[in-house]
Amino acid sequence: MKQVGLQAHLTLLSERRLDPKIEHEMTEQTGASDRGSSAIEAERKAEQMTFSGAARWMIIVFTLAAIGVAINQLFNLRLGGYSLLEGMYLYVLAGLFLSLTFITFRAFGPPSSQVPIYDWFLAIATLMVTSFFVFTADASLDGGWEYAAPDRAVWASIALYLLILEGTRRAGGTVLFCIVLVFSLYPTFAEHVPDPLNGFTQPFTDVIPYFMISSEASFGIPMRAFGNLVIGFILFGAVLQFTGGGKFFNNLAMALVGGYRGGAAKVSIFASGFMGSMSGSVISNVLTTGAVSIPAMKKTGFSARYAAATEACASTGGVLMPPIMGATAFVIASWLSRPYVEIMLAAAIPSLLYFFGLFVQIDAYSARRGLKGLPKVDRPAVMQTMREGWLYIAVFGLLIFLMVAFRWEKTAPFYAVALLLAVNQFNKNDRVSWQGFLNIIVSVGRTLSELVAVLLGIGMIVGAFQATGLTGPLANELVHMAGSSLTMLLIMGAVTSFIFGMGMTVTACYIFLAVVLAPALVQAGLNELAVHLFILYWGMVSFITPPVALGAFAAASMAGANAFNTGFEAMKLGGVIYVIPFFFVLNPALIGQGPMLEVAIVLGCALIGVWFLSAALQGYVAFVGPLNSSSLSTLLRVMLFVAGLCIAAPIGGIAGLSHLMLTLVGFAIAIPPLAFAQRAAQN
Repeated sequence: MKQVGLQAHLTLLSERRLDPKIEHEMTEQTGASDRGSSAIEAERKAEQMTFSGAARWMIIVFTLAAIGVAINQLFNLRLGGYSLLEGMYLYVLAGLFLSLTFITFRAFGPPSSQVPIYDWFLAIATLMVTSFFVFTADASLDGGWEYAAPDRAVWASIALYLLILEGTRRAGGTVLFCIVLVFSLYPTFAEHVPDPLNGFTQPFTDVIPYFMISSEASFGIPMRAFGNLVIGFILFGAVLQFTGGGKFFNNLAMALVGGYRGGAAKVSIFASGFMGSMSGSVISNVLTTGAVSIPAMKKTGFSARYAAATEACASTGGVLMPPIMGATAFVIASWLSRPYVEIMLAAAIPSLLYFFGLFVQIDAYSARRGLKGLPKVDRPAVMQTMREGWLYIAVFGLLIFLMVAFRWEKTAPFYAVALLLAVNQFNKNDRVSWQGFLNIIVSVGRTLSELVAVLLGIGMIVGAFQATGLTGPLANELVHMAGSSLTMLLIMGAVTSFIFGMGMTVTACYIFLAVVLAPALVQAGLNELAVHLFILYWGMVSFITPPVALGAFAAASMAGANAFNTGFEAMKLGGVIYVIPFFFVLNPALIGQGPMLEVAIVLGCALIGVWFLSAALQGYVAFVGPLNSSSLSTLLRVMLFVAGLCIAAPIGGIAGLSHLMLTLVGFAIAIPPLAFAQRAAQN
C-alpha cells in the first residue's frame, strides 16, 4: 500500500534542479546479485498480487474464522458453551492458515494469483489432516500419543509433516526448507553424527508423530506465541496501515523534521521506523515507504546510493522498534515466559541508540554537503496533521496502556483494532469501505499463512533437539570450544547469528539459535533477556550487510543505485547495530535491567559514544564541524572512533581500567578531534 498522501509533494520536488556535482553520483546503475534481485522482484510481485473469485473468498472466510476462533479463545468467551484445549486451538489455526499457504504461494515460478488445481487438493488435504488432530486431541492427550501413537495417528502425522515441509518451502524459501528437512530427519541418524552433535537415534515413525503431537515441536513455543500474541498484533498493524496510519506517520514525520537539513532522509527514518514496527518485514517496508522516501531524498540532493542505504537502515531498525516490533519479539516473550511488555521495554534503549546513530549520521552528511531541508510549502502543517490523525496516536496510547496497566497483552490489540475501525468510520478522508475491509482481511490472511508455514517448519528444529536430548550437552560443548572465553563465545554467537540470518527468516534464525546458542551464553553468566535480544539483533544484521543484504538490495533497485555499494553504505550508516548488542549483553543496564541511576548514566554515555562513532564514520561532528578538511583527517576520525567506543562501552576491565576511568579516557581522546572540528567550522 503506497503512501499516497505525499504525491503532491513529490510532484513539486520533481521539478527542482539538482546541484551539478550531485547529479553525477545519482547515475549509478543497479548491480544486485541474481539471488538478491530475484528475491526482491518476487517480493514486489507478491505485494502487488490480488486474488479474485473462489481463492479470494477462501482467504477471507478462513482468515475471519481464524480471528473469530482466536477471539473466542483469548477472551475465554466459551461461545457454544465450549472452550478449546490449547492443542486443539493451535491445530485449528494451523489447518486454516497452512491450507491458505497453498492458495497464496505457488509451488514453482513467480508469485501468481492463479491457483492450480493441485494446490486446491493440497489445501483440502491440509484441512482433512488437521481436522483429524483436532477431533482426536482429547484421546491424544489421555493416551500419550506423542510417544506411542496408534497407526492412524502415525500416518496422519506423516501426511501433515509432508504438507508442512512443502508449505515451509513455499513461504520460507529453499534454504529454510533444506535446513528444516535435515534437522527434522536428524533424530533418525543422530548417533552416527560426531560430537558435539551426537545424540539418541529414534525410528522415523516415532519421530514424526512426536513432531506433530507433542508440545515441544511444531506445536510448541513458536505456534503458541503465534496463537496467543502474534495474530492480534499483525491484525492491528494491518488495520492501522489500511485506515491511513502509514500516511499519517509519514506526514507527521514530514511536519516535524522535514524542514531541517537533510529533512527528506530524516523523514525516512521516522516514517520507515513506524511502518517497520507495524509490518514486521524489512523488505515489505522498503517496497512501500521506499516508494515515497527514496525519490524525495534523491530530489533534495542525496545520492541514489545514500538514499537507498538510509531507507534500508530505517526499515531494518523499524522491525526492532517498540511498541509492536516484529513477530520474533512475541516468540521471545513466549520462549522466556515473560510478559511481552518486558521485551518491549528492554528493546527500547537499543532501538533508541540505533535510530539516534542513524539520525546523527544523516545530519552530519547533510551538513557536510550543504543540503537543506524541505521548503515550508512542501511540508504539511504540524497542527493540521495532528488534527487529522490524532486518532492513531490515541490508539497507540490505548494499546500501550492496556499492556502496561492491565497486562492484557493477548487481548489489547483486539481492543485497539475495534476502536480504530469504529472511529475510522467518522474519518471521511480514510474511511474504510466494505471492499477496503475485505482487502485488509486478504492482506492479513496472506501474512499469517506465510508466518504459520514457517513457524510449523522451524518448530521441528526445536523438536529435533528435544527428541535427541542434545540441548544441554550442546551448550556445554560450545562453552568448552570457546575455551571459557566470554569474548570468543560472543563473537562465535554473532558470526553464527549473521550466517543463519542470511539464509533464514529472522524468526527462524532466532528460534534455531535460541535452542543451540542461547543456553551456552546464559550458562556463561550473561543476562538471559539480553542474550535473546543479542541473537535477534545479529540475525537482523544480514539485511544491510553484503553479500546478501536483501534490504539494501531492495532499496538499491528502487533508487537506481549499485547494490553492493548501497550495502556497504548501509553498513556504515547502520554501524551502531554491530556494536550495541555487545554492549547490552555485557551490561544489561542498556536494556533497562538495573538500578535507575545506573541505567540513566549508561544510557547518557552510550548516546555520547554513538554520537562520536557516527561522527567518525561520516567525517563530520554533527552540531560541531568537519573533520575531513585536513591531512590529519584519518587520524582524527580514528581517535574519535576509539573515544566513542570507550565512552559507549558500559563495562570496565579493559586494559585494567574501571568503567569510570575508561569513560574519562574516552573523553580525553575526544578533545583533539572536537577542538579541530570546532575550529574548522569557525574558519
